[in-house]
Amino acid sequence: MRAVILAAGEGQRLRPLTDDLPKPMLRIAGKPILEHNIRLLTSSGIEEIAVNTHHRPEAISEYFGDGAAFGVRMTYSHEVELHGTAGALLPLCEFLSSTFLVLYGDNLTTCDLPALFRFHHSKGGVASLAVYRREGATAGGIVAIGEGDRIERFLEKPGEDQIFSSWVNAGIMVCEPSILERIPSGFSDFGKDVIPKMISDGAAIFAYRMADPQERLWWIDSPEDYERTKADVHEWDLH
Repeated sequence: MRAVILAAGEGQRLRPLTDDLPKPMLRIAGKPILEHNIRLLTSSGIEEIAVNTHHRPEAISEYFGDGAAFGVRMTYSHEVELHGTAGALLPLCEFLSSTFLVLYGDNLTTCDLPALFRFHHSKGGVASLAVYRREGATAGGIVAIGEGDRIERFLEKPGEDQIFSSWVNAGIMVCEPSILERIPSGFSDFGKDVIPKMISDGAAIFAYRMADPQERLWWIDSPEDYERTKADVHEWDLH
């Protein structure tokens, strides 16, 4: 399986930490967040990885090079203008010719990726989205899960009075190449544009429930989140 790590975000809420670095290059436990994610992929048997870049792209390409030192083959997709989490996949259509993984590169996780892959293949859907339980979440996409683990509703960044679920998009998704046909040209976001439209069209999208405490997810959306994560992860094996 191949993977795309989304690493083009500017991390504006983390400034000044991200003035000269892409958010995924901030260090946790002595390594960039992006390196932790790459090591998670290699430990799960993924060796071909594409990374999209935008803000300070040289910080990523100079650190990782062709990926050989990390046991992977790296492909870079630079975005002069941001394409969005879904639009970022369109320049990589040839690379994404079989079942692939999408990973938001600015989060940290201990998700059991082989279990997610098995779940996806057992369901036979277009996509399987890893979800994580988080109460009162207004900063991400919340998911309503129906019979057979099928996603019935998705709302990105709900208001306090709009929350209908404690299951939140973990930014980890296994997709079939046919999903690329559902991504419009131009800027396009999975949470705001693609996933809600797929649900309304009746596409089969399933939710893989991450099992706390074995499978963890750390959001790093603010300097406070960053400090909290640095203090927390020393207890976890982040490969």
